[in-house]
Amino acid sequence: MRTIAIVNQKGGCGKTTVSINLGSALAGREYRTLLVDMDPQSHCAVGLAVPEEQIEQSIYDVLISNSRGEPLRLSEVLWQISDGFELAPASIDLAAFEQQMSGIAERENCLRSVLEQVRQDYDYVIVDCPPSIGLLTFNAIRVATDIIVPVEMGYFSLHGLSKQLDTLSVLSKQCSQEIDVMVLASMYDIRTKMGREILGELRKHFSGKMFKTVVNFNTKLKEAASLGQPVSEYDSASKGHKDFQSLAEELVGADTQMHRAEAVGTLGAKLKAISASAEELLSSVEQSGASEAVETSEIAEAKDLDAKLAELYGVRQAEDAVMFTTLYPRAGTVQIAGDFNNWQPENTPLQKVGENGVWQIKLPMNKGKYRYRLVVDGQWQQDPYNEFTELNPYGECNSVLEVH
Repeated sequence: MRTIAIVNQKGGCGKTTVSINLGSALAGREYRTLLVDMDPQSHCAVGLAVPEEQIEQSIYDVLISNSRGEPLRLSEVLWQISDGFELAPASIDLAAFEQQMSGIAERENCLRSVLEQVRQDYDYVIVDCPPSIGLLTFNAIRVATDIIVPVEMGYFSLHGLSKQLDTLSVLSKQCSQEIDVMVLASMYDIRTKMGREILGELRKHFSGKMFKTVVNFNTKLKEAASLGQPVSEYDSASKGHKDFQSLAEELVGADTQMHRAEAVGTLGAKLKAISASAEELLSSVEQSGASEAVETSEIAEAKDLDAKLAELYGVRQAEDAVMFTTLYPRAGTVQIAGDFNNWQPENTPLQKVGENGVWQIKLPMNKGKYRYRLVVDGQWQQDPYNEFTELNPYGECNSVLEVH
């Protein structure tokens, strides 16, 4: 059984998208695949249309069951997504996992113990880690045979990559198992000059430490997630589906004894090499800003690139107003409720734009921090195109925006 942890401290890099669609692609190749969601926000369940209110038990209950003296089998919490593809969903209770396990021996090996019992049942296990380094992520690293670090093709992502690899290096000192670490270019937008340059530099500096496959910025991936489907089900002819088929093929092809023999023997040594490449890459990109590659205007573009990826859908600020844009092709009504309208969705409906299922509304807003949720055909949910969230008193997530 091969266990792959999808790790990055930076939010918005596509971890959950990679986890869901890689798992689906592996299952499509007839490999028995399990997706384990270790993120308290439970985005894997949202992205696979698993009703939150029907999740009675989650991976949290399995992880802590031994410490409570009431062992719970993993099979009791699984949801079947498709043939050969199952999900162990998360729940908000995971947020308290580290505190509740404080002082308990072997707490970093809880996930390892759980997966050891199902080793014969799966060919691949994908673990979607939270956007932070703590006990949950450490549990994933302890059981992993592979770590995939998705990297968004933005200027600030390079800083995040270097920081991520440094952190993994520290954790690796406590891990004796052999782990293969690979970087995956994610959310690549070929239309931006900075994106093209950063991808080229990544390939040059990382060489064999990076997947050849690139996950392109693709609206079909966003649409599939909003409808709770892997892209393979939503649009099997899309570029997004082809990217994940290619990634699965590359991942499976790398699973050979020769590959393992040639890999750096310890996680620490491999991370040291990768981290050095990240520093060189960052330095190279910064130096290229002083030459023909990036002029002053291009540097400004680079610093805004993270925001530009949300220009098609998401939240944009324009002077004293905020534009909300989202995609729900099958919705009859889309409303918004938040601090700015006393949480009254009926007072603030979004307007449908064109025939492609795009919904928009422009609201005047003063400076400040606001929390909101979308109401789609009467169902309250967080904004799928806004990565910034926080927990509300009901154990769900509000989307968050800050108006400057």
